Amino acid sequence: MSRELWLLRHGKSLRDVDMIDFDRPLKKRGKQDAQRIGAWMQEQAYVPDTVISSPAKRAHDTAKRVYAAIGGDERDIRLDKRLYFQGVETLKTVLAECAGQCRSVLLVGHNPDFEELLVNLAGVADLPDVDKLLPTAALARLLLPDDWGKLDAGCAQLLSITYAKSLPA
Repeated sequence: MSRELWLLRHGKSLRDVDMIDFDRPLKKRGKQDAQRIGAWMQEQAYVPDTVISSPAKRAHDTAKRVYAAIGGDERDIRLDKRLYFQGVETLKTVLAECAGQCRSVLLVGHNPDFEELLVNLAGVADLPDVDKLLPTAALARLLLPDDWGKLDAGCAQLLSITYAKSLPA
């Protein structure tokens, strides 16, 4: 049974100097982009078995908007502080804890960790030649091996990267 990992970077957020990074909210564009990517996922019938989000405000708000757009209940979103700037190996640990019957997992979080995980899993050769692989509200879909616990470097195939800004409003 193949598995898919969906990496969604949070939407565009405010950069207020009087606010700690963890509490930064989405900008208007970030909210719209989250809705847009969620609507697109719903059209594609991309409904994850599990949604795990960073508890940072901008990531959690993105996860709630996207999951609502695909018909999910926000109470089913699992918050995990390990998705907040803890590195690639920690992200792999979070994935290793996913139940064996999960065929698709949506992680909602941050760069640079998500781009580093994408490069680690898919390998540089299969990635698009762009300045930023995962700008805000970008969704990468990866085909993974059968075991969430065995995510060696280069084990994944990049299926697509979808950018909210390229979707119709």
